[in-house]
Amino acid sequence: MTARRRALFVAPGYSLLLALLILGPLLGPGYLLLRDAVSTPRSYLTDSALGLTDAAARAVPQDALLATLSVVVDGGLVVKAILLVALWAVGWGAARMVCTVLPTAGLGPQLVAATVTVWNPYVAERLLQGHWSLLTGYAALPWTVCATVAIRRGHRRGWFALAACLAAAGLTPTGVLLAAVTAVAVLARPGGRSAAWLRVTGAFGLFVVASAPWLVATALAGGGGDGSDPAGVAAFAARAEPGLATLGSLAGLGGVWNETAVPDTRTTLFALVGTVLLLGVVLCGLPALWRRRRHPVVAALTALALVAVLLPTLGATAWGLDAGRWMVQNVPGAGLLRDAQKWVALAAPLYALAAAAAVLRRHGTWSLSAVLIVLLALPDLAWGVGGALRPVHYPPSWQQVAAEVDGDPDSGDVAVLPTGMFRKFPYSGAAPVLDPAPRMLPEDVLQTGELVVAGGTVKGEGSRAQQVERVLLTGGSAADLASLGVRWVLVERDTPGPRGESATTLAGLERQFSDEHLELYRVGGDVAQHEASDRARATVSAAHLLWALLLAGGLLGAGVLEARTRQRRRHQP
Repeated sequence: MTARRRALFVAPGYSLLLALLILGPLLGPGYLLLRDAVSTPRSYLTDSALGLTDAAARAVPQDALLATLSVVVDGGLVVKAILLVALWAVGWGAARMVCTVLPTAGLGPQLVAATVTVWNPYVAERLLQGHWSLLTGYAALPWTVCATVAIRRGHRRGWFALAACLAAAGLTPTGVLLAAVTAVAVLARPGGRSAAWLRVTGAFGLFVVASAPWLVATALAGGGGDGSDPAGVAAFAARAEPGLATLGSLAGLGGVWNETAVPDTRTTLFALVGTVLLLGVVLCGLPALWRRRRHPVVAALTALALVAVLLPTLGATAWGLDAGRWMVQNVPGAGLLRDAQKWVALAAPLYALAAAAAVLRRHGTWSLSAVLIVLLALPDLAWGVGGALRPVHYPPSWQQVAAEVDGDPDSGDVAVLPTGMFRKFPYSGAAPVLDPAPRMLPEDVLQTGELVVAGGTVKGEGSRAQQVERVLLTGGSAADLASLGVRWVLVERDTPGPRGESATTLAGLERQFSDEHLELYRVGGDVAQHEASDRARATVSAAHLLWALLLAGGLLGAGVLEARTRQRRRHQP
């Protein structure tokens, strides 16, 4: 077996090993429940899961996918599998990208590139923030580069591969935007077997199909149509880490807005040391890339990396924050841009190429040294980011409440006490977690989308949920709740939070279930209906189906054409 053929097996195996080393503790029995990440045994195709509420469709199509798959497979296993595949795929994809762009690269440079893309602050901070679905978009980036190179060379499989990449990244809106920007940056460069404008037009068409679930849901429901709270721009701006200015933090692939969602080593001056080590490996390869600066892919990824680091840095300045506040108030959909640090993912492909180029013509010892340096730059990414990433176990009460709601013949939405979106359960650890109720229960759970960040408040889009919260906190009547479409009130007893005068409201309701964890109350009589129309649900469901077909068709088409290509090569004299 040639060295190049060995690399075909070693690189994915090594990437899988890194993924297992990071996620190890999470892979045991239990569920992911950490900050924004919520996995549950079963979830449901509610209007919220389809994006058909007055809140922005941020979790589309991921929630609908989980609701569909959890009918036959435990939802916790689905989330763990997707997360494991994402981390495995990004390392393997980086190795493939190096082979594609730097054809003389052997196994050593491939493993260095895989290490840089898997083992860095961006991955650690997004894991701790609970952005598991965003990491699927991150994982698609090196594969997107490979697909666009194939397209530029006139290979038909490139279009199938790009379709699969955009659909996989499209598990979340931000993910598909990351992949689409990367694709356009490479395809728009002059040269290749076809005109640049034709390539870009084709990529845009695939982007629209991959984004169909959230685009259609937003158009039908108008979620977030009134603009995002401008307070969120400053709250979610990139952050300077110890010993580093904002520019240094972002250049080191760190700087997430939430200072509590970082590894311990990034809270001390070791953040500076780790950044120097990571960038040292990357910078050593820049001279070799500079000699290839006329290569369209190298040029495109270089420009992309500069923009990915510099724009979030500028966005954290006073005038940048002012510009951001204006945008989220006046430009539809600009709220997607407010978590500025997430866009630094666009620099990762160049970093991987540069790190590989640093050891391109050197002895294997250099590759091993580079791998060890990158690993040592962030030692506490190992084993669940220092043990923070671990499975939790829900009390049986949740399943009992879900069965009670599911068995009632009368539909209606669910209000939750205490008010607010985040919880601190005894079984979930010290970090606040998103309320699991919206994914646990078979009816829509009303949420305002309001976030408490750094002592301030960022308003959400859930206007009806805000009205329901006011009724509960002021001790309103059952009739008030019924007029707002509320059939159930769930009290989560083992978490702190505002309850106001809700005891007065609860006294007028029928208690259906109670234990030390949860209480469930039923609003009797007729309840106003606030469900999406059958036509809207059918239209959004069709958009989800189109997305799923794009993913399946892209993977199948790319796989078949790749197999045929390899078969032809084997039969060539």
